[in-house]
Amino acid sequence: MNCDLNIYCDESTHLPNDNQPFMVLGAIVCPVNKTSEANSRLRELRIKHGLPAYFEIKWNKISPAKVDFYLDVVDYFFDDDDLEFRTVVAGKEFLDHDHFDQTHDDWYYKMMFLLIRNVVPSPGQAFIYLDKKDTRGGEKVRKLHEVIANSIYDFDRRSIRRLQIVESHHVALLQLSDLLLGGVNYANRGLNSSSAKRRVLNRMQERAGITLTKSTLLSETKFNIFCWQPRGNRP
Repeated sequence: MNCDLNIYCDESTHLPNDNQPFMVLGAIVCPVNKTSEANSRLRELRIKHGLPAYFEIKWNKISPAKVDFYLDVVDYFFDDDDLEFRTVVAGKEFLDHDHFDQTHDDWYYKMMFLLIRNVVPSPGQAFIYLDKKDTRGGEKVRKLHEVIANSIYDFDRRSIRRLQIVESHHVALLQLSDLLLGGVNYANRGLNSSSAKRRVLNRMQERAGITLTKSTLLSETKFNIFCWQPRGNRP
């Protein structure tokens, strides 16, 4: 995609002491001039299935009664050539921040950089939106903007034009990111607690043609997965 892009980033099980083996980050990428059309299509799918026009799409809301809706949402993503998804699955089990002279927040920003670095357009401008997770949004935005912009030598912020916190229930493509990364997280944790979620995960795997638990080639653009593990910290 060589154009101005909206990038919608979400995160799951990212806290240091949540007893989860992975932090999963995900980003939906959509051309700015196609965003309105994508929002309209998702709204049409809600209405088709008898849901409110602004029903919030979330992995954790998948249920037997709504599984057909979520299957349609997954199919829509794979059928729309304007949408791409990238995810980083970062292992937390053997993290040793002291060894690398970093904090958990430092590591988090490094992983966010890995998520975003290959989807910032050149030429073109990026408008990056993060789901609001806590009260530290302002600090997170400033630090992440600095890390990403400096890494691509965008010191005057001409490539990364915007990076802001938004409420996911107002942003349909951020909700789509939540759905897809939820499936990736579910697969990597080896869960099988919900038949409805399993059906949606199976559809994701079928359409992507992969298991969602291994890194894809870097050149893969539609559904790109990078599985990261700590270096030198394993027993």
